[in-house]
Amino acid sequence: MASVKVMRMKLGSEGLDVSAQGLGCMSLTPYYDQPKPEPDRIALIHVAADLGVTYLDTSDIYDNHTNEMLIGKALKGGVRQKVEVATKFGVSFENGREVQGDPAYVRAACEASLKRLDIDCIDLYYQHRIDPRVPIEVTMGELKKLIEEGKIKYIGLCEASASTIRKAHAVHPITAVQLEWSLWARDGEAEIIPTCRELGIGIVAYSPLGRGFLSAGSKFSENPYEDYSVLSLPRFQPENSPDLVTAFKRVSRITQAKGCTPLQLALAWVHHQGNDVCLIPGTTQIENLIENIGALSVKLTPEEMVKLESIASADNVKCSRYISSRATGESSCTPPPSSWKAALKRIFFYG
Repeated sequence: MASVKVMRMKLGSEGLDVSAQGLGCMSLTPYYDQPKPEPDRIALIHVAADLGVTYLDTSDIYDNHTNEMLIGKALKGGVRQKVEVATKFGVSFENGREVQGDPAYVRAACEASLKRLDIDCIDLYYQHRIDPRVPIEVTMGELKKLIEEGKIKYIGLCEASASTIRKAHAVHPITAVQLEWSLWARDGEAEIIPTCRELGIGIVAYSPLGRGFLSAGSKFSENPYEDYSVLSLPRFQPENSPDLVTAFKRVSRITQAKGCTPLQLALAWVHHQGNDVCLIPGTTQIENLIENIGALSVKLTPEEMVKLESIASADNVKCSRYISSRATGESSCTPPPSSWKAALKRIFFYG
């Protein structure tokens, strides 16, 4: 088992205490691949908690609610007292509406998540995506009521703009903002992360391994377009393959000198961004979980940080994170025509 101690941290300024590295639970139910038998998946959660990885991150839309149900089963037998449970609401495929933030929906979603998780209170409740039809102040008003009723403890936002964060925070303090942050995805550094730090909001980095590329880069470099789960993303299109392979090889050379794996180096880079950042890499394998924890022992110098950032510059990591850029509604790269619609729904809504 891992010998590295998983540090604790204050997430935001409202008092939430979590492990500095959490567990993204999305892959524990069918998404990329068919998962392991349920007892094995529950065992992984138990091992994570025993090793100090206590922040569990799920959502009501992961595999049509079954992910929350799995977490609920894993919390039995005293495990609930060891962990911090975060889940999300805000995406619905009913009635033709895909993003919802109206008060009635917020309350119904919370009640349903509490039932599936089989707990009395959700530690951190995120709005998964922002509903452009409902003012964020209205959504926050209902979330504030849920706190007053003891159904949730803290509020979070996912993939929210700086202006939305400010408006929401004015209604009730936001504890955490979740966004994609890795060597391969750094657009949040311009406005969102500075806004969070100004307001005392914690930062939760999802996909800290660049949608898996920074852990599966060797596979990508050997055969970049065979059975790889992010191929519908603009930056992983064939025209970008040479630059990606070169960048991964440069990262790998640094790991040889550091005595760690590319995965650990990539996680370490995000850990070094500040003590207000919590990472939530996902895995279905206990050995990968232990490797993830090992990133906490990797120390990077300022010079090494700069070198890594130069490798993952815009010249090497081209195109937007999503098929359609939120800023322009366009992408500078063309996704495969047969899969882009399904990929957009999968990637945009499932974080």
